[in-house]
Formats: sequence, structure tokens, C-alpha cells
Amino acid sequence: MIDLSEYGKRAYALAIYPRANAYVYPALKLAGEAGEVAEKVGKSLRGDYSLDDPNVKLELLKELGDVLWYVNALANDLGADLQTVADMNITKLESRKARGVLAGSGDNR
Repeated sequence: MIDLSEYGKRAYALAIYPRANAYVYPALKLAGEAGEVAEKVGKSLRGDYSLDDPNVKLELLKELGDVLWYVNALANDLGADLQTVADMNITKLESRKARGVLAGSGDNR
């Protein structure tokens, strides 16, 4: 099993997009890949297929892998790594829970 730090290094070494304003490309592609995840879930709600189907789950996991790749690329282009993003996120969520504001809206609650 690969850890986040190793994944991040190996995955970022495969980045082949233009380096000028590098963060723009992975940000746009991240939105597209997240949209593909949403499309698959939406089609299951419509009844096109079931998320209980192992083949559908596999396809959804592949899309999540693409989302992960672009999150990693964007983090690297912003000068961070995937482990840092994960650490920051869990710290934020645990703080919100401790303050009783886990549910709600707003970035800085």
C-alpha cells in the first residue's frame, strides 16, 4: 500500500501539462473529474445502474483516483503536498467539531 506522501511524489512526476500558471490546468481538470463522479452518482439515482454493482463501484473508484491525482497536482503547484492538505483538513474538521460548528456553512466557521 502506498502512503499519501509517496503517492504525491510519484503522481506529480507524471504531470505533463503546461507549467505557465500551472495551477490553472489542474484546477479546471479537478472540476471536470469531480463532475464525472457526480454524473455517475446522478445516473444511479435516475436508475441507469446501481452503485451496488461491483463494476459501477470500480468505475466510480477510478474517477475518484483521477480526482485525487488533480488534487495532488494542484497542491504541488501551490507549493504543498497531499499530506499537508490532508493534515490541514483533518485539523480544520476536528476544530469545527470541538467548537460545535461542524454542521453549518462558511469557510471560516
